[in-house]
Amino acid sequence: MDPVQAPTENYANPRTCFFHVFFKGAALAFYILSALFFDNFVIIFVVTVLLAALDFWVVKNVSGRILVGLRWWNEINDLGESIWKFESLDPESLARMNKKDSWLFWWSLYLTAALWIILGIFSLIRFQADYLLVVAVCLSLSIANIVGFTKCRKDAKKQFQQFATQTLTSQFTSTLQSAFSVV
Repeated sequence: MDPVQAPTENYANPRTCFFHVFFKGAALAFYILSALFFDNFVIIFVVTVLLAALDFWVVKNVSGRILVGLRWWNEINDLGESIWKFESLDPESLARMNKKDSWLFWWSLYLTAALWIILGIFSLIRFQADYLLVVAVCLSLSIANIVGFTKCRKDAKKQFQQFATQTLTSQFTSTLQSAFSVV
């Protein structure tokens, strides 16, 4: 390494990054390679969906919190309405999040969904409705995480803007009060 060159940032949470990518890759790899080893659709369906569900859970409950400081869930209220709930770290902590971890989180989230879409197109072209069902389940889990974390990120930005506005307003108000109380 050149001594003048700045060292590149390492992953702050390599284990979390590994499992964030592992279940995505395992579901995709099993789905793609299973035709070589199994002739039983039920095994392919169950194992692929199980791996995709594990990926969904790990992303939603573990890697989202650790890698990007975001968490989301959806509740149904007494009226039967869907209510999205979001949690995020405070703005200062979010600003200190590792950029490489964040990059891996977002890119792998979108890339996985894109790969499931491509596999769905191949299933359509080959007229394999049963395999299209596997892809649809896995894609829906990927998209649920994308939607949840995208909404969560937007909510975190909105909360930060509200916090900044309130802070500036209170600072301005206290400055005005102190200026007029002196007079």
